[in-house]
Amino acid sequence: MQVILDYLKNTGEKLDSEIAAATGLSLANVRSSVTDLHARGAIMVCKSIRYQDGKEIDGILCRISGYIPQAAPGRKPKSHAPAKSEIHD
Repeated sequence: MQVILDYLKNTGEKLDSEIAAATGLSLANVRSSVTDLHARGAIMVCKSIRYQDGKEIDGILCRISGYIPQAAPGRKPKSHAPAKSEIHD
């Protein structure tokens, strides 16, 4: 289960099938582990239906609970406070 947690922490939100492909675990093993992790409150899940080449694919979308990734490097927009001349009583 730690492999799944580490993978989600490094990559963000992923489908169970993507987790299985990246970690080398079987899809059944990933789904079982995801269910256990969700019951413990370690991850959040939601059912996802996607379409690939007109074919419906059911999956479980997973992400770490309460994890906020670090801000991306670079300049951030500044909030614009009105100048004193713009304030009217």
